[in-house]
Amino acid sequence: MRRITPVLVMSFFAAALGAAPVDGLHHFFFEVQTFTAHFNQVVLDDRSKVIQESSGTFWIERPDRFRWNYEKPSKQEIIGDGKKIWLYDKELQQVTVRPLAGGLGYTPAVLLSGRGKLEDSFTIKPLAIQGDLEWAQLTPKNKDSGFELIRIGFEQGKMRVLEMVDGLGNTTRVTMQSVTENSKIDPARFQFTPPKGVDVIGE
Repeated sequence: MRRITPVLVMSFFAAALGAAPVDGLHHFFFEVQTFTAHFNQVVLDDRSKVIQESSGTFWIERPDRFRWNYEKPSKQEIIGDGKKIWLYDKELQQVTVRPLAGGLGYTPAVLLSGRGKLEDSFTIKPLAIQGDLEWAQLTPKNKDSGFELIRIGFEQGKMRVLEMVDGLGNTTRVTMQSVTENSKIDPARFQFTPPKGVDVIGE
């Protein structure tokens, strides 16, 4: 398969989006190696009614390493170690493990931890500026992705909001605070060993 260089991708983005969103997309998917943030996540139904809320902290190191620690309303951990995805539900005392490839589809964790070949997987277009945020919309080319579209909001070129709309019209919105880019993360953060006594499903 022919490799697409960042320069060619940047040209593609520039033609499709214009300077502001392309700067944010290029910065995040090509220049950011590690990313840490506190987050608030809400799921809205097709009438914009909140049906689920959660919050926590996540760490990303490209490629394919991430940890999402959900603290509220219940404690869960999602860890990508480069080969597998581990989902640990502390309340249920249960661990689910799956291969990384296709393991969680287009979830926030997998999208943000991957590399920047967006043009292979998405159709990209700019959206109107809303307040301090400049938005880009990504529509998956794969109809089986599980999501109809993805919106990313940037503030001064830095990613601050991620929205993912599924086939039922539900929107998962992740809002980020205390963002840190390209700082060293302890490799142990992306390792996981199931605690003794928990049920392990999938391995």
